Amino acid sequence: MIRLVLPLILVLALPAAAQLVPAPAAVPAPPPVEKPELVHAYPHDTTAFTEGLLIADGAMYESTGREGQSIIRQVDLASGKTLRQATVPNGLFGEGIVAWGPELRSVTWHGGRGFRWSRPALKRTGEWRYDGEGWAMTDDGHHIILSDGTPRLRFLDPATMKVARTLDVTVNGRPLKYLNELEYIDGQIWANVWMTPYIVRIDPATGMVAGVVDLSDLVNRVGLSDRDSVPNGIAYDRAKHRIFVTGKNWPQLFEIRLPSTKPH
Repeated sequence: MIRLVLPLILVLALPAAAQLVPAPAAVPAPPPVEKPELVHAYPHDTTAFTEGLLIADGAMYESTGREGQSIIRQVDLASGKTLRQATVPNGLFGEGIVAWGPELRSVTWHGGRGFRWSRPALKRTGEWRYDGEGWAMTDDGHHIILSDGTPRLRFLDPATMKVARTLDVTVNGRPLKYLNELEYIDGQIWANVWMTPYIVRIDPATGMVAGVVDLSDLVNRVGLSDRDSVPNGIAYDRAKHRIFVTGKNWPQLFEIRLPSTKPH
């Protein structure tokens, strides 16, 4: 494990508009940064502009974005092939998904429209509303957690989908914007930081970034030149303790593990 000054990394990696605000006079120690070990590479649909990724009851689901191309689908992990899919209503830009009970719930980028889908049939069964943008979702077993590109995560009551509390995410004492795809792994919220190769591991009690996963080796392995083809997609197989990551239009989906994590 190595320690780097994370704010410097992110400032160099992000566009000017995404740079972090000036640091306060006293800041905490920088979080540890790890490069993951590659366990296995699987095929991934290069037409998938990945916005959400998850595993529920052993099945992998993926949501994709862009107006007129947004779908929610069940994917065969070994082949990357679509087993079944549903289309997000026309004119909407699909974003993240979360599994809750027998449902998937999804969000859209603009318009504050969320949808409910049966699982595994992926039939649209309802709709819900929220304020602002929707980027991604996960759950901690009690709440559904929503990101919207800001440093603030919203914890939603699954029964009403209303905000129960919020969490402001910081790194080295600074607000961290552009939190994108989410996954809840072993008591931490993992989040892709948009337009960077980094996943941050967030303490759900304090909002502080406890660690960083550097996916730059996987980004280089994929070798895509499109600036939009960023890492986005984290799935955790809670039954088998496996972590998967991919990106927008990536040709591969990767199972990874952290060097600091002992095998279960």
